[in-house]
Amino acid sequence: MGRVLTAIGLMSGTSMDGIDVALIKTDGDSIVERGPSTGFAYDPNFRQRLKQGLDDARSIVKRQERPGRLAELERDLTLRHADAVRTFLRENNLLSENVDVVGFHGQTVLHRPDEALTVQIGDGEMLARETGIDVVYDMRANDMVHGGQGAPLIPAYHAVLARGLTERQGIDAPIVFVNIGGISNLTFIGAGEEIVAYDSGPGNALIDQWVEAHAGIPFDQGGMIASEGTILPQLVDRYLSHPFFTAKKRRSLDRNDFAPLAPTDASLEDGARTLAHVTAAAIVRSSCHLPSKPATYIVCGGGRLNPVVMRDLGALAEKAGGRVFAAEALELNGDSMEAEAWAYLAVRSLRGLPLSYPGTTGVKRPVSGGRMAAKPASLWEFKS
Repeated sequence: MGRVLTAIGLMSGTSMDGIDVALIKTDGDSIVERGPSTGFAYDPNFRQRLKQGLDDARSIVKRQERPGRLAELERDLTLRHADAVRTFLRENNLLSENVDVVGFHGQTVLHRPDEALTVQIGDGEMLARETGIDVVYDMRANDMVHGGQGAPLIPAYHAVLARGLTERQGIDAPIVFVNIGGISNLTFIGAGEEIVAYDSGPGNALIDQWVEAHAGIPFDQGGMIASEGTILPQLVDRYLSHPFFTAKKRRSLDRNDFAPLAPTDASLEDGARTLAHVTAAAIVRSSCHLPSKPATYIVCGGGRLNPVVMRDLGALAEKAGGRVFAAEALELNGDSMEAEAWAYLAVRSLRGLPLSYPGTTGVKRPVSGGRMAAKPASLWEFKS
């Protein structure tokens, strides 16, 4: 058992809507004490710049390249993360010296697992200088070096949470954690703590793209638009017949792997309702690749706040013998779970413990990863 460290996790996911910040105390293994968390939304102009960054990143061949305006975007993204850390510390009456490490995900702008290429912009060295805290970043690359997909990395954290749920709350195994972000992913924790994880299909990205293009708003808050629409079966079938769902090998997804609906495919409401159903159905369809049928689905990420998605998921899971819970129903935090995971993974990285496994990313053997950027030495430390 290692020393318990205080860690902050920072997550900016595929929805590109802002920065989630969470603090935990952990040994990077079996001990997790969850602390405060919060979120900082990106302003609309910066979200637009991030979308432009996805286009600029398409020409990247080597991970270090920053074509177009990506270098400027990376700097500004890092400074926003630094501001988020400083504000979080101030709001929670913490000093930087109270925190041992920051786990910094950055923003994924390119993910091509078949080419062993993944790019998360975010300058770990700059973040360490700006915050005065050691930073662990770039945690996906080493997995790909060893034959993995580079995602998902959160299952190591899901496993320790599942252990607590089965012990304290009597939740039936197998447990599947479902994260509905821009892309959805599953983590299966078997009765014997077997871990299997993979991306399950489109999450919020398709719905967000649809309502932004047709209504000028970033997402369907509370599923209000979808609740006024009707499911169009032919469009559902179009998405669920994608070869991703029947392929023998699970692969990680980029938000561009599933094309958005054409403007003429549906009305605003019917498009939103159909895509909400696709989000739920993709999760259950992908669960057929798991070692056994899930007894419990625990949903986190922004998608759990869409009642239409949750109702569809609950109905489909029930038909297959499973129950669906939002994270909060089990005293977990569905908004901060990914940020908490990045804090947990940072401590694992410092200890050289595995971040990924053959059953989660397809890596050849369990591997650690991440790069460490040390905080600047103080004048006193420098003199000594």
